[in-house]
Amino acid sequence: MAKSRADDEELRRACEPAVGGERVLVVVRVAKSRSILGKAGRFGLGRHMAKPRVLALTTTQPSKGQSPKAHLHVLKYSSGGVIEPAKLYKLKHLTKVEVVPNDNSGCTFMLGFDNLRSQSVTPPQWTMRNIDDRNRLLLHVLNVCKEILGHIPKVVGIDVVEMALWAKENIPTVNNEVKNQDGPVASVITQRDSQVTVERELVSQAEEEDMEALLGTYVMGIGEAEAFSERLKRELHALEAANVHSLLESEPLIQQVLLGLEAVTASVEDMDEWLRIFNVKLRHMREDIESIESRNNKLEMQSLNDQTLVEELDKLLERLRIPSEFAAALTGGSFDEARMLKNVEACEWLTGAISSLEVPKLDPCYANMRAVREKRAELEKLKVTFVRRASEFLRNYFASLVDFMISDKSYFSQRGQLKRPDHADLRYKCRTYARLLQHLKSLDKNCLVPLRKAYCHSLNLLLRREAREFANELRASTKASRNPEVWLEASTGSGQSPNNTDTSTVSEAYAKMLTIFIPLLVDESSFFAHFMCFDVPALVSPGVPSNIKRDALDGDDAHDDDLSIMDPDEDDTELNDISSEFGALNEALQELLDGIQEDFYAVVDWAYKIDPLRCISMHGITERYLSGQKADAAGFVRKLLDDLESRISMQFNKFVDEACHQIERNERNVRQMGVLSYIPSRFATLATRMEQYIQGQSRDLVDQAYTKLVSIMFSTLEKIAQADPKYADIVLLENYAAFQNSLYDLANVVPTLAKFYHQASEAYEQACTRHINMIIYIQFERLFQFHRKIEDLMYTITPEEIPFQLGLSKMDLRKMIKSSLSGVDKLINAMYRKLQKNLTSEELLPSLWDKCKKEFLDKYESFVQLVGKIYPNEAILSVAEMRELASM
Repeated sequence: MAKSRADDEELRRACEPAVGGERVLVVVRVAKSRSILGKAGRFGLGRHMAKPRVLALTTTQPSKGQSPKAHLHVLKYSSGGVIEPAKLYKLKHLTKVEVVPNDNSGCTFMLGFDNLRSQSVTPPQWTMRNIDDRNRLLLHVLNVCKEILGHIPKVVGIDVVEMALWAKENIPTVNNEVKNQDGPVASVITQRDSQVTVERELVSQAEEEDMEALLGTYVMGIGEAEAFSERLKRELHALEAANVHSLLESEPLIQQVLLGLEAVTASVEDMDEWLRIFNVKLRHMREDIESIESRNNKLEMQSLNDQTLVEELDKLLERLRIPSEFAAALTGGSFDEARMLKNVEACEWLTGAISSLEVPKLDPCYANMRAVREKRAELEKLKVTFVRRASEFLRNYFASLVDFMISDKSYFSQRGQLKRPDHADLRYKCRTYARLLQHLKSLDKNCLVPLRKAYCHSLNLLLRREAREFANELRASTKASRNPEVWLEASTGSGQSPNNTDTSTVSEAYAKMLTIFIPLLVDESSFFAHFMCFDVPALVSPGVPSNIKRDALDGDDAHDDDLSIMDPDEDDTELNDISSEFGALNEALQELLDGIQEDFYAVVDWAYKIDPLRCISMHGITERYLSGQKADAAGFVRKLLDDLESRISMQFNKFVDEACHQIERNERNVRQMGVLSYIPSRFATLATRMEQYIQGQSRDLVDQAYTKLVSIMFSTLEKIAQADPKYADIVLLENYAAFQNSLYDLANVVPTLAKFYHQASEAYEQACTRHINMIIYIQFERLFQFHRKIEDLMYTITPEEIPFQLGLSKMDLRKMIKSSLSGVDKLINAMYRKLQKNLTSEELLPSLWDKCKKEFLDKYESFVQLVGKIYPNEAILSVAEMRELASM
């Protein structure tokens, strides 16, 4: 008993943290389970698996103005063995306490609450370890309900007298009264061993009065409970015996009942036999009915299948039927413009009929039917016949259209009249058969190849004729004087310059040729791609803007290539298919436009013969088309412009090469003196003219020409100068000075010429330095030789030792100064005359003489400083005196 009390104390301490600080009255270990089908057992038989739980009855301390509350806590064990809350019941909602009758031990009971959400769910059953734990918990629950709530729940299956006797033996009573601020309140104060009062609070007042009345009939004390219980048992046995005696006295009645039951049993057996017979008959009837229903269902299904088959065959026959009007149009109809709508309708029907007999649109079970195969072969024959007839008609039609236009001279340029090619009527007539071509492609894609060739061949004749007539009349109507090709030839004389006639009409003629024909060729390429059903995206070449202005086109011609009769295929095509289509398109365009480039070449060659420098402006015009203003995606057109640009560059390079040859011819005359004929004016005039002709992107072409010409000029000049070394520096400085003077203005605006200007300036300075040094050394050779000897010795010996060297003594110094500086003014005049004698450009003499004096004075000053350092006491003409003599 002491061990059990100690366990309860330990359990109470473990549960106090889980109840949230409420006062614990009693704590009991239980097993929780739920009843199935109203069965229960001591060890959980017929129930769900029992779960260990702990029931704790607690009360809260009343606050001011409130009554105390009682709770029943259901606690469970966590995975770590710690007790934690699982569920909370409020005792004010407790309505019934019932001991499970199927548990012979009496340790299992249920608690009924009136606030459960689902009353249909069986409440949990609580199984105690023994009767003592059960009685202890229930007595506390009943006492708390009586004291705090003022009522007790209904008790079922528990002998109140036995519970009172147990309480009297096991739990001593301690009655206390607790007063709060609102007044006295009766409460149950339990000791640590959970003692409670039972006798006064177990039953209600009415029950106590009834029990006193019952006990009043007996002559015994209130404390003689055992004698009272024995007496009640004896009386209960007497009542049961009386009941048995009454049953035995009613035997005749029972016999009558048994006879009636036997009669009824016989009738029931007869009825059962009849029912079995009827059941067999009904079973047979059900089998017959099921058989009839099965046959009816099969017949109904067959009828439905037959009806569906008839509908499918009707649809198939409708597919296999060839309308007579379409058959007539496909086999022998006319292709006139008025009949084209019927032909297109027949093509659409034929395309749909062929596709409807293919597996995607036709049930695979019909694909191998004989009728379907025969009809498919018949449709193929119709297709082949129609494609052959339509292809032959279109080839002849294209040829007839072009022949008609070629035979009419009003379509072409004539003498005195430039005619802009107009293909609006041609395209309008071709559009009539655009839908027919689309249907031909869907019927037989291979038939388009010969049709494209026929169209290209016919239209190529027309385009070449138009370009040839236009180019011939353009050259004939352009009036321009021919400029000479010889610009840098020495034989023309140094004071002459080539004729400066205006040849702008040549460039205008070339621009007009491009303005008229490039948009025409682009439109024809675009129209051809759409008209002949090429599966390619919109014709825009890489790097070319799509919003190209066609200011040279008339308003009517601007929309000639709008093929509203067909839309490009919006489905995504594989890259290989697109590449193959582009390849086929470029081949066809090559065939369509091939040969027309010769007429463009003829215009370029004609312009070159009139004025080679006009190649610069033509190059800029062509580059402007290529850069995007006039270029479109037709591959051949872009190739044509590239070829034209290459042709123009080739002709211009030919002119530059010829000019270089003219410069190189000057090398043959090796006795030339003075400024060469091509440097002062001819090249400057040529460069000025070339700058005037630059348009757009032709700067690179001109810069390359400058580089080539100037390089040849400088190299030729060096060769001429080296022919006579005595006068080489004079030739170089005069020609480089003339080059700088003539190109000063252009070098300020042309970076390439500025580079050569600086190169000429450096070469001029070098030639001047060499020539001046030569003149100085001629007049003062001994002076500067003495100076050079002293400088050389200073690298090996000290300055003090130099006067003791052979030829460098003070006596030698005095002799050298006397011979070199006596009559120095005459020597300076001799230098001036020497400089003036060989110079042909008089305007260079002042600057050269200033350079000569400055160089001589610098050298003399260096000599004076060196003599003062080596020969400190020697008298010598000062630098200031020499400067005065030189300035005279």
